[in-house]
Amino acid sequence: MSRRQWHLWIGALAGLTVLGGAVVWLARDSEPEPRSRQYRAFTSCLLTDDQGISGVAAAPVWAGMQETSVATLTKVQHLSVVGPQTADNAAAFVAGLTQSQCDLVILVGEAPSAAAVAAAARFPTQRFLAVGNRGDGTPQNLVWVTGSSDAIRNGVQQAIRDSAG
Repeated sequence: MSRRQWHLWIGALAGLTVLGGAVVWLARDSEPEPRSRQYRAFTSCLLTDDQGISGVAAAPVWAGMQETSVATLTKVQHLSVVGPQTADNAAAFVAGLTQSQCDLVILVGEAPSAAAVAAAARFPTQRFLAVGNRGDGTPQNLVWVTGSSDAIRNGVQQAIRDSAG
């Protein structure tokens, strides 16, 4: 191979490298920027019985929480009562949620709902929503929702919107 051919090959290779780099650079700019959600500083926490979010009572609540999270950019999380399904045991889980930056604590299931009134009285600055029949002596920071799955879902969504502002 002559020197002139060698220079032509080097020049062609350099030209292809520049052309390839330009194509990659232009293709990168045409892709949309990845989108991330900028969540608000508000978290709704769901406490369920041992059936979790797939339980009959908790499923519409969790669905409503997720839909509202997308619409309002608020955060949601869930936790299940582990161990004995009693109000006393559920109270320990409620206390944990109130200490973990939950702005609204939602209680679903027999044990969590049974712990609702005592928890609301113990943590008067915390907001609570319980699914089930209203107990006696309900504190102001506790809201109850009952009814069909749709009514409960709508009640949860409204409570999150009201609490998040």
